[in-house]
Parts: sequence; structure tokens; C-alpha cells
Amino acid sequence: MRGANSYLGSVGTTIFTVMSALATEHGSINLGQGFPDTDGPADVLQAAADALKDGRNQYAPMPGVPELRQAVAAANKRFYDLDIDWATEVTVTSGATEAVTASLMAVLDPGDEVVLIEPLFDTYVPVVRLLGAIPRIVRLAPPHWDLPYAELAAAFGPRTKAILFNSPMNPNGKVFNAEELGFIADLVIRHDTYAICDEVYEHLTFDGAKHIPLMTLPGMRDRTMRIGSAGKTFSLTGWKIGYVTAGAALTPFVQRAHQNLTFATAPNLQRAVAFGLAKDGGYFASVAGDLQARRDQLAEGLAGVGLAVLPTKGTYFITTDFSGLGFDGDDVAFCRYITEQAGVTAIPLSAFYEEKGAPRHYARFAFCKRPEVLAEAVERLKRHFVIGGSR
Repeated sequence: MRGANSYLGSVGTTIFTVMSALATEHGSINLGQGFPDTDGPADVLQAAADALKDGRNQYAPMPGVPELRQAVAAANKRFYDLDIDWATEVTVTSGATEAVTASLMAVLDPGDEVVLIEPLFDTYVPVVRLLGAIPRIVRLAPPHWDLPYAELAAAFGPRTKAILFNSPMNPNGKVFNAEELGFIADLVIRHDTYAICDEVYEHLTFDGAKHIPLMTLPGMRDRTMRIGSAGKTFSLTGWKIGYVTAGAALTPFVQRAHQNLTFATAPNLQRAVAFGLAKDGGYFASVAGDLQARRDQLAEGLAGVGLAVLPTKGTYFITTDFSGLGFDGDDVAFCRYITEQAGVTAIPLSAFYEEKGAPRHYARFAFCKRPEVLAEAVERLKRHFVIGGSR
């Protein structure tokens, strides 16, 4: 029998699936995979239940139901003062991962180059390569993850078609500031390229940090594909509702990619998300405030265990340096070890690197869990590393 796709044969199973399975096997508290352990707002859930019974359960319109596209356009205006035409500039997708894929498909031809910023979400590089394009990766360095301007500028060239980046950034919690975004925008305009902006954590920022969409910068309105996620905004990751905001010239290409990927998304969930996006400002502030409190709880607990906690200004995640524990092994070995021996699961940060030379002494912990779960996770780690004195 002839071989299957050679590149997919080299990709392997995602680290999130591997570590979650290991957590289940050992009865470990899973602070690896980034999903909340409670449901989202009760009124949004009720809106989905009501919509399920209203007789509109066949294929949704390919670009998304009008209610949600209108709500996405309204949210762009409400939060960022972006004037968006819902009918020609919004596409609903089956999750943000599909949104990223459709956006890349919209602009890439084989041989094009895409600038990526590392550490990065583990689907970015595989999709770029499956489309026949070439990743050009620029690396941020811990602990502050500052943007290396010279290296980023050098990554752009005559074959560059787009930059894809994530802010607020998974796994390190970085929120790109106005100066950094201005530098990126200047490169995009100067090289006549596109920007694909994964902004799924846009409402989950802390300590006064503000998310600034690249689309709001001068000259970027029609060059940017801005991706949002109901899963992150409403703690409903299983719903897989994403959306792409793009200019009227780009949107038809995003939609042609989308129609060849999933075509349509569950209509009742779309209408419930439309309801959610219209919630008052108190909801969005409370989500960020609650997560900031959980971040602080876990950060304090992990520091008490002996882990060096790096600053995080957004997302669900804390990055820690475990080298102070004296553990004799890399990050993959460490995450396996604490899962099996301490009963707490994290994700090795090297999973978010494609290039060689990734740091091997960092682990990512998710704090989007109930406070009592976080407390128990910290207690287990303390029993193992502090009370038990294990390494």
C-alpha cells in the first residue's frame, strides 16, 4: 500500500492529548490542557437550549447566522471602535483553530513565507507546511518575552505573504504593547503583506493590561484577519465557535476556505454566542477579574513550592521555571514526573517551539480551574517537593 501524507506522519499526537491521557491514567489534577472545569454563564447556556428547540436545526448559512455576525460586528465597535460590516466582513467558523486555518488558506500559495513568533500554538506550523508555505520563526526570550525588533525585521522578505501571531499569547501570557504592535504594522505595510491575529484571549487580560487589536492601527484595517473565540470568552471551549473579522476584499477568500473545511457550525450555539456578546460590560470585567484572582492564587502557591513564576498579563496560563527544584531532567521528563509522582499535570514549554534550541526547564500550568482544585494541586506539589523533599 502506498504511504499516507509524509508530513502528517511526522507530526505525531499533540502534547495536550498525551498529557491529558497521562493525567487520567494516574488520577492527576490536570493543569495542562487549557479548559475551565466549570460551565460558562447560565443565561448563555439557556439561550443555547432555547435555540435548540426553535425549529432551526438544519445547516446554518455558510458565513454564519446573521445574529452572530451582527453581534461580532457590534462587539468590534463596542470594544475597539472598529466599524465592521457584518454582511461582508465577518465569518463564523467551527472554532478558532479552523479560523486560523481558513485565514492562512485565504492568502497563502505554495512557496509563500509566513512569519511566526515563538513560542507558538502547536497547530500553526503544521497548517503552514500543509499548505506548502514556509514558516519563518522569530523567537521571544523569557522571562519578559520582549519582541526582538531586529530579528523580526530580518524575517520579512520578498516572499513574505503574512505574519501570524497570538496576543494575548499562549503559552507565556504576553500581551503585545502599542509600540510592538506599531513595529509589526509598519513591517506588514512596508512589505505589502497580511496579518493573521489570533486574539482568542482578548478579554482575558490582567493588571490593567489592555488588548489592542492590530486591526485598529493605521493602515491595517484591510490587511488584517482578526480571530476571536466564544470558547475562551464564555468558558465554553467545547462549543468550538470562532469568528474572523476581515476586510471586504479578504472575507470572500476566508469564506471559500471555510466552506471547504466545515461549511457551517451548530446554529443554536451561534445564536447563544450572539446573546453572550451582547452581555453588559460587567460580565467581561468579572471574567478577567476572576481569572486574575486564580492566577494570583496559583502563582503564590507554585512559588511556595520552589518554582520561579514568570509574569503573565493574560490568557489561562502561568509559565514556571523549575530549575530551582534541582530536578535532573528536561521539561518533558519533569511534566511526566509530577504527573506520576505528585499527581499534578503541566505542559512542557518546549512543545510550543518548532526550532532547535528551545528552553528545556519551563512548564506551563493552567489556572482556569476552580479555586479548590488549584489549592489541592498546590498542596500535592508541596507534599512532594517541600514536605517530602523529593527531586
